[in-house]
Parts: sequence; C-alpha cells; structure tokens
Amino acid sequence: MADKPSKGLADIIAASTALSDIDGRAGVLFYRGYDIHQLAGSATFEEVAYLLQRGHPPGPGELASYSAEIAAGRTLGSLVSACLPDVAGSQSPMEAMRSLVSLAGAGDPDKDSNAAAANTRKAARLTAQQPLLVAAYHAARNGGKVCPAEPGLGLAANFLLHMRGTPPSAREAEIFDTCLVLHADHTMNASTFAARVCAATLSDMHSAVVAAIGTLKGPLHGGANEQVMRTLTDIRSTAPDDPAGAVDREVRDRLARGEKIMGFGHRVYKTEDPRATHLRQMSGELAQTAGDDTFYRMSRRMEEVVLAEKGLYPNVDFFAATVYHYLGIPTDLFTPVFSMSRMAGWTAHVIEQHADNRLIRPDSEYIGERGLSWIPLDQR
Repeated sequence: MADKPSKGLADIIAASTALSDIDGRAGVLFYRGYDIHQLAGSATFEEVAYLLQRGHPPGPGELASYSAEIAAGRTLGSLVSACLPDVAGSQSPMEAMRSLVSLAGAGDPDKDSNAAAANTRKAARLTAQQPLLVAAYHAARNGGKVCPAEPGLGLAANFLLHMRGTPPSAREAEIFDTCLVLHADHTMNASTFAARVCAATLSDMHSAVVAAIGTLKGPLHGGANEQVMRTLTDIRSTAPDDPAGAVDREVRDRLARGEKIMGFGHRVYKTEDPRATHLRQMSGELAQTAGDDTFYRMSRRMEEVVLAEKGLYPNVDFFAATVYHYLGIPTDLFTPVFSMSRMAGWTAHVIEQHADNRLIRPDSEYIGERGLSWIPLDQR
C-alpha cells in the first residue's frame, strides 16, 4: 500500500523558487541568498522589495527609479475612492483589504497583461498601494480622510504619517521599515502558496494577491499577532498591580487546559525564529522610549514560561505585536500591516510563477465508498 499522503502537504516540495529559503534547524532565513540578519536594519524595505521583485539589489539609479514608481503608484484609484466609505462601514479590516485590492485591480493600466514588464510594473504599484489602502480604510472608518504622503519619506515613514497625521521620528520610521523587511517573504507559506496556485492558472497578479489576502485572513495563518496583543491586554486588565506575575499564572492555567499560546512555535523553525531576534530588541527599545515597558516585560515573562513549560520559542508574530502597539498601530490592523510587507513577496512569487509556469494540480487520496449502485428517485 502506498504511503499515506502528508497532511497539510508537510515536507512536500510544491515549487522551485529563487526568492527565499529557510534552514529551520539553524534558524536561518535568506532572501535571494542574503541572510535576514544582514538585511534587517541595513537594507530599506524598498531595496528588499526591489531585490525580491527584480532579482538583484538596486544600484543608486535603480533605487531612485523604483522609488519614483512607488511614489507614482501611491494612489487609491477612482473605484477604490468611490467604494471606500461603504467598505469601511461594512467590512472588517482583512475583508476590506480583499475588496480594496480587487477594486484597485480594475483600474490598473496593466490589468489585462501577464507579460513580464507588465507584472514588474504591477508589483511596484501593489507594493505602493497597500500601505495607503490600510491607512485609507482606517481613516474612512473613523469618518476622515488619509493625509497626503510626503515625497521625501519612504513607504514605512509615510504609512506612520498616514496613520497619525504627523511624521514619525526617524528611529520609529527605521524600526517600522525593519519590520517590513522582516515580513517581506517566507518561502511557501499558506498565502504565498495560494497566490502561486492562482497565478499558475495564468490568472492575473491582482487575482493572485486577492487569493493570498483571503488566505492570510484565516486565523491559522494571519491574526496571531493580534491575538498576542489581545492576550497581553486582557492579562494586564485583570491584574494591573502585577501584570508580569499574572502572565505566569495565566499561561500555566491555559496550558493546563490544553489551550494554545499564540505567537509560539513554527511549522519550520525548530529553534528561535531569526525575525523574532530583531523584533524582541526593537520592542524593548520602543518600550523604553514610551516610558511604559509593561507589555514588553509581560512578553519577556511569557517567553520564559512557554519555553520552560513547552520548549517553544517565539515566532515572528509574538514580538511584532508589541512593536506595532508601541508604534501606535491599532491592534485590528496588525494583519493588514503584515499584508503590506508580504506584498513584496507575493508579487515576486507571481512573477516567478508566470516566468516558468505549470498548472499546480496535486493529486488526492480518495477515502470514500466505492461500487455503490444508484437508485433513481422514483424507485426509492
């Protein structure tokens, strides 16, 4: 008898890619051969998006040209603008992202072409638009409008400007930019696989990205960072005098009930997620700047307890939660913010799939009945 199929396609190679790679045992992540520890804090998100989408690090002229594309692509479009109030008033954040990206696709000048040059242009526009869509949705649901971008600021700084109405500090912008770099791609995760399956039918890039966003919306893929922040907030509210001590009790109680602690463990990494290393440090720095390190101290205590009790390390979502919190990003926008950074990777995967395409059509194992005889309805 043939071996049983791998549940969830675990350890099954579904595609060849030159975009990113993981060594789960060593805790290493590469983008196109560059270690994430080299890129974090050194390369800007625009440089990393260019690297993923166009295959090599940009030179000064290439980066200037790409930044000009990003600036030109930072528009909502007529359909998005017309529908935004209704979307913001009736849809949750990830539902809204799914709708708004689809609407944006209708107005893209390259929407009917999967040619390499058209895909390259669409990738830059989608990367430019996503932060604006998140910020515009947030403004619209509060009855306002997003403030204009500052030409001299990058994607990260402009997003924080859109959210706050005032420019962030240089260090805040740098930290958020590093967050975008850390989340830009991560091999064949669920949303990336969904994008490639869609692209493999020769559907267009916007459709593939909508498939990815719909997949990220599911709580088993996206949303862990939101749940981390909600857990910390709940614990703090029930024990304001000793929130770090309450973490100890709450985590052990939840584990005893068989509950999962969000933000820990990973399907691939068997040691610390290399992205968590940077996010932990940035969370501590922002906590100190904020003058209230309660959530950071709670996070560190939770990290210690979960490691002692379950042997699990924090993943990228765990410290991202407090970093985003200290940057003033609303908790229910944490997953849409993830989509902003992952847009660089999703679009790069669509480009790669279209460049060397074969329809993705896995087999399945039939486990139903056989040999049944159909009885017409009038004879039953």
